[in-house]
Amino acid sequence: MAVNLKGRSFLTLMDYSRDEIRYLLDLSKKLKADKRAGRTGDSLKGKNVLLLFEKSSTRTRSSFEVGVTQEGGGVTFLDNRHSQFGKKESLEDSAKVFGRLYDGIEYRGYEQSVVEALARYSGVPVYNGLTDVDHPTQILADLLTIEEHIAKPLSDVKVVFCGDTRNNMAYAWMYGCAKMGMKFVAYGPRELAPQDAILEAVRGVAAGSGAEIGFSSDIRSVEGADVLYTDIWASMGEEDRIPERVKLLAPYKVTTDLLEATGNPNVLFMHCLPSFHDFETDMAKEQYELGYDIREVTDEVFRSAHSVVFDEAENRMHTIKAILVATLT
Repeated sequence: MAVNLKGRSFLTLMDYSRDEIRYLLDLSKKLKADKRAGRTGDSLKGKNVLLLFEKSSTRTRSSFEVGVTQEGGGVTFLDNRHSQFGKKESLEDSAKVFGRLYDGIEYRGYEQSVVEALARYSGVPVYNGLTDVDHPTQILADLLTIEEHIAKPLSDVKVVFCGDTRNNMAYAWMYGCAKMGMKFVAYGPRELAPQDAILEAVRGVAAGSGAEIGFSSDIRSVEGADVLYTDIWASMGEEDRIPERVKLLAPYKVTTDLLEATGNPNVLFMHCLPSFHDFETDMAKEQYELGYDIREVTDEVFRSAHSVVFDEAENRMHTIKAILVATLT
């Protein structure tokens, strides 16, 4: 099947077909091999991409900047301090200006409606670098990482997301697994279960792809997992929710015992990063002194041979580069 993604936005994997996601993964592998061989392209020569950040980032910003420049393009970074976006100028007006100046726009922030509006008003491809309900570029990198480490089709892979299963990473994983026909279990407390509307939507897609999407608070649901995935329990600015989160989520921390409960000696541990796996960060240290252990994964697991978190981090750049090349050329 011929795939042409030129001019398409990348707002959610729910907008993409299985064949289109497969195309992006294969292109990512090619671009990664080229980079490893010392070959960089010029497919984005003359193209300029805006990075619009309302939330700070390490991997997303770095991946877009490196990906664009390696393919010969130009990049501009704007955050809340350095633009009138959403302050003296409306979203619609800003989007129309950006669309006149740039060939593509990346947005990382809060509401999914903002990234959708940018795509609607700008007239150029828009890329979702993270919202409160989705993180599609991360999932593409994760799928590439899985294929590099697990020698079986994605449709045979079982992913278990541990912890807060109504956060953006859990939802993004549901979308990706539903599209690719994978097995997915959201493993966490019922108080933080996925929204019924989202479960209904992904199960509708899963019915056509052969995927299995479920939620459970039972540790037996991790049996047979190929991947255990987790995310931090509380972001910066959510300190007031930490006591409640620790109480709810501590039983779902990724530990060596949880790895063993999968029954799979080769199970992968994955994480989108940043991670609280030790007490080296100020936030983890401060909360521990207050009596709260906010580590979502033990240091032993994070640093083990099961962990492929830094492969994921590198693959953010290769997959983002593939998205840019596919949609801008």
